[in-house]
Amino acid sequence: MAIFLGIDGGATKTTCVLGDEHSVLATATTGSCSVIRVGEEKAREALHEAVRRACALASVDPGQIERACVGATGAALPQISERVSHLMRQVVRCPVQVVGDMVVALQAAFGRGVGVITIAGSGSIAFGRGQNGETLRAGGWGFQISDEGSGYWVGRLAVSRALRARDEGEAPALLGEVMKSWRVSSSDELIQRANASPPPDFAELFPLVLTAADSGDGKARTELAQAGEELAGLAKIVAGRLFSKAETVPMAMAGSVFRQSAVVRQAFYNSVRGEFPQAGVNPTVIEPVRGALELARQEMKAP
Repeated sequence: MAIFLGIDGGATKTTCVLGDEHSVLATATTGSCSVIRVGEEKAREALHEAVRRACALASVDPGQIERACVGATGAALPQISERVSHLMRQVVRCPVQVVGDMVVALQAAFGRGVGVITIAGSGSIAFGRGQNGETLRAGGWGFQISDEGSGYWVGRLAVSRALRARDEGEAPALLGEVMKSWRVSSSDELIQRANASPPPDFAELFPLVLTAADSGDGKARTELAQAGEELAGLAKIVAGRLFSKAETVPMAMAGSVFRQSAVVRQAFYNSVRGEFPQAGVNPTVIEPVRGALELARQEMKAP
């Protein structure tokens, strides 16, 4: 029985799936393996631990793995891809394909077919494949200059708007929740923390915004809706360059922001359909790691 390994390595977590030709044998999740975000040593720990846990759960020796595919944040850059490949070769002996995380998400959503996948986790990106096989991306250039609609973007926007509300004489409850999360006791300390170098991980505040929105905070709901519209903007850029508006454009969503927020999903759908009435938006949030496993099962070439 041939054994294959798929990994989805994001900025927040690493998900590893072990499978044979037809079924999933085990799944394991560890911390971030983003070389850019956490450095090479922590990325190594996350990758190796994910592989070892999945193998242990399936009672499989890593040496039995026939092929592996890793979809990693930043791996569209050759230097990042090479570093991830090097780390993987330390734990498995099989051929390893390393691609950008958007490639495995596209595979999970559409296989070899056409479509546009929009990913929103700590960061964000839209990626698509057209009728002639050409691929195109929009966004995903990093939290300092891009990643619109991502968890980081939402967290930073929420802090900014909460401070503006305080300036206007309000007492936003979210500001107090952020202070608790960051373990600061005053607005002055919060402002210092928000402007520190390196900056805090604003993506960690995304659950606070979700809770606030669920509790009836209109500003939090507005921020989530705006995130959905920003993500739709990325999808529409890709769709507009790959398809005509008269075509049926398959679209899909992936990532924790979409998975956790119905407000984001609805705003995304409404905005996309407003410009592409023929868009077929899959309401189910895609799990990219399944695309990594599918690619591992195939010949070792990018889709």
